[in-house]
Amino acid sequence: MTIYYIVTFVLATLASLVITPAVRDVVIRGGWLDKPSDGRHSHTKAVPRLGGVAIFAGFTLAAVAAFSAAQLLDIAPGVSIRTLLGILLPACLIFVLGLLDDIYSLGPYLKFGVQAVAALWLYWGGFGIHLLAFYSRHATLGFFMALPLTIFWVLLITNAFNLIDGLDGLSAGSALFSTLIIFAVALIRHTPLVSILSIVLAGVIFGFLRYNFHPASIFLGDSGSLFIGFLLSALALASSQKSTTVVAVAIPVVAFGLPLLDVCLSVLRRYMNGKPLFIGDEDHVHHKLIKRGFSHGQAVLVLYAVAAAFGILSLTLLHSELMIGFVLLLVGLGVWLGVQQLRYVELYEVAAFARLIWRRKRITANNLQVRRAMESFPNQSLDFAELCHILQSALACAGFCGVSISVPQVGWIDETLLFPLRRINEGEASYLWANQDLLATQWQLKLELTSSSGARLGDLNLFRESASDPLLVDMNLLGDEFRIAISVAVERALGRISEGREAQEKSPSILARAASANQQVGS
Repeated sequence: MTIYYIVTFVLATLASLVITPAVRDVVIRGGWLDKPSDGRHSHTKAVPRLGGVAIFAGFTLAAVAAFSAAQLLDIAPGVSIRTLLGILLPACLIFVLGLLDDIYSLGPYLKFGVQAVAALWLYWGGFGIHLLAFYSRHATLGFFMALPLTIFWVLLITNAFNLIDGLDGLSAGSALFSTLIIFAVALIRHTPLVSILSIVLAGVIFGFLRYNFHPASIFLGDSGSLFIGFLLSALALASSQKSTTVVAVAIPVVAFGLPLLDVCLSVLRRYMNGKPLFIGDEDHVHHKLIKRGFSHGQAVLVLYAVAAAFGILSLTLLHSELMIGFVLLLVGLGVWLGVQQLRYVELYEVAAFARLIWRRKRITANNLQVRRAMESFPNQSLDFAELCHILQSALACAGFCGVSISVPQVGWIDETLLFPLRRINEGEASYLWANQDLLATQWQLKLELTSSSGARLGDLNLFRESASDPLLVDMNLLGDEFRIAISVAVERALGRISEGREAQEKSPSILARAASANQQVGS
């Protein structure tokens, strides 16, 4: 058995080594070249792009030979021609799709439509997601759940390997690691159909890499990357067809970790930037490595190491289902740390949004405090002591350390009437409850105060000690409703002082008139 697989791998590799340069020469003569046209291309000269023809031809010849030998040696009992064609025929459809795309540049919706048809064909051939451990360990999924899941899986994996085909040898090399994992899993689970097809595919890819590694003399093209991706999605389905464990789902997901990671980042990145999901960009994982200073070859080798790490972790799941939590935690931690090094600005926004969700409860509580303060302003005529007390109770919990009121009237008001406000210059007084040094505050929000007639009254300044601490209150609330309410309160406080001053000014004249009247009566 071991000799059979070794010989199969070697023959598939030799077939690829012979067919690939022949296809390359034909493609060059036909003028089907990939010419560098934008920043997403890493090559500087035209390169043949129909490497998928070599992959398809080498795989087909080697697979026919391998299954013929398997039938003679009785290595694949129970594997019928119909079962084999259930994978190979839809794979041929995907190859034709990719070939037409390489030549004519088909639209994304047409490509997804044909891929969905191939996935449906695969499903009717007996290869689909019929059991899902996360859903149930024993119940078979119904048609209306199984078919959409199968189509989604096929489209995801097929296009994942197409997306990472941005550097010489990257997609093919990553696929080689994934194929070897599928082969190992199939051997352990005694699935001869998957074992034979995966070892043939591994050999063909290995031979093709001789011409595809940097500097590449031929590219996979969509015909190659889509064909390989579809085959891997189908082989993953076939290898876990009769398994009901969570591990059956986790192994292919982890094994395809690198292309799946790039797909997730691409979708997230384009969605957050408001760009079409099907338009290419220059921020794939491999592009980021190049921008970080890695050479072309170094970037590919780094990603090979990542793909190998994903593969090794997926194999550890075969030993025990209890390992799945630890492996997924390790994968998640590794992905997070690795992606941090790529410095995606979109992830900073995602992290900020996550922190905002985490703090939303506290923000809501602080907003309520501000609203309660606003409710007391219109219903009362407050003095500055009461006003400052309400401002402190409303704003301190949101991270503010003090306020200042800047209005012309402050200049002539006696400081005892402003307490606890302290005059800091002509027309401005401040009250700091968490920091007695106004110069130490690093952040300031200025709100314009307006009178009831709409005229400018002055400014209210809100201070915070640190500019880096999160603002745990809605800015729109402060800048709109709160500003209007505090304007009313400040205007009334100033009005109370003005009324008191006028009363004091009138009091001496009244007393003088009373004294004069008394003198007249006495005389």
